[in-house]
Amino acid sequence: MDLKTRYLGLELQSPLVASASPMNARLDVLKQLADCGAGAVVLPSVFEEQIWHEQRILDQLVEHGTESYGEALSYFPTQAAFAFESSNTLGLVERAATALSVPVIASINGTTDTGWTDTAHDMEEAGAAAIELNVYFLPTDPNVSGSDVERRTLDVVRAVCDTVKIPVAVKIGPYFSAPAHMSKRIVAAGAKGVVLFNRFYQPEIDPVGLSVTPALQLSTRYEMRLPLLWIGVLSGRLGGSLAASTGVESAEDVVRYLLAGADVVMSTSALLRHGPGHMEVLVRGLEDWLAARGVNHLGAVRGMLAHGAIEDPEGYERANYIKVMQSWAKGADKA
Repeated sequence: MDLKTRYLGLELQSPLVASASPMNARLDVLKQLADCGAGAVVLPSVFEEQIWHEQRILDQLVEHGTESYGEALSYFPTQAAFAFESSNTLGLVERAATALSVPVIASINGTTDTGWTDTAHDMEEAGAAAIELNVYFLPTDPNVSGSDVERRTLDVVRAVCDTVKIPVAVKIGPYFSAPAHMSKRIVAAGAKGVVLFNRFYQPEIDPVGLSVTPALQLSTRYEMRLPLLWIGVLSGRLGGSLAASTGVESAEDVVRYLLAGADVVMSTSALLRHGPGHMEVLVRGLEDWLAARGVNHLGAVRGMLAHGAIEDPEGYERANYIKVMQSWAKGADKA
């Protein structure tokens, strides 16, 4: 069975990608994911805030004691004495790129276009095959307009793409006023593909402790319909690669995304729930689905049910919304 896939110009052994998660910080886990059929692995994100924090520490270190006597300076710690998270990530990039037979994608999570983009170049130098840029910006200021958010996102994309020669994929959220148009603008700004979608983590309100607390819930298959919609709409129309993210639990979910037109399908939550060995379950399940239909390569089914490939695209459009509402009304009448 030929599962070979091209993503961001890279050739992958399968369309399954292990997306960024804390689990991927371990080299043994990355090796297991590759052995189980992952086409690529995305390393845990380096956050812009981490980089700025590390830079402030370095600035303090450089400035500290500049007026001191020379013999006293030996008592101050050297830069090497500080273990920085970004340095640890660069080390992981280098080790993974050397040890794995699949592409290693480094992940950066940022919201501005200044200073920290040098980290993207460092990741390229360490051996990353590509960069996944996660633009996570929550515009809580009511004075910030939608066009401001789009401009800020595109500025970040251009800054990173101008910094590196390796391909860049941009992971975005679904809350742009026109996600398809924004995706095309991102590719026009230099990205080689988009990842749909980023999940914004909403806080929880504790009515007992009277506090706002962070809350993380792993995604379920019921959340995949939104990215499925936009993957189907953009398939064959983007001019870049399409990666589907969110809600992948089973091989059937992988198939759904591929039929809609995804080049690759990413999984985090299912791997965290079931362990890295679940990657093999997804890959083997995809092979079984293809074999049962006499299909021996992905190209025969990818995008088969995309918006532009079906005779009646109403399933993606408003007419389908009306049909769904009417079907519920008829069901209520019968009850």
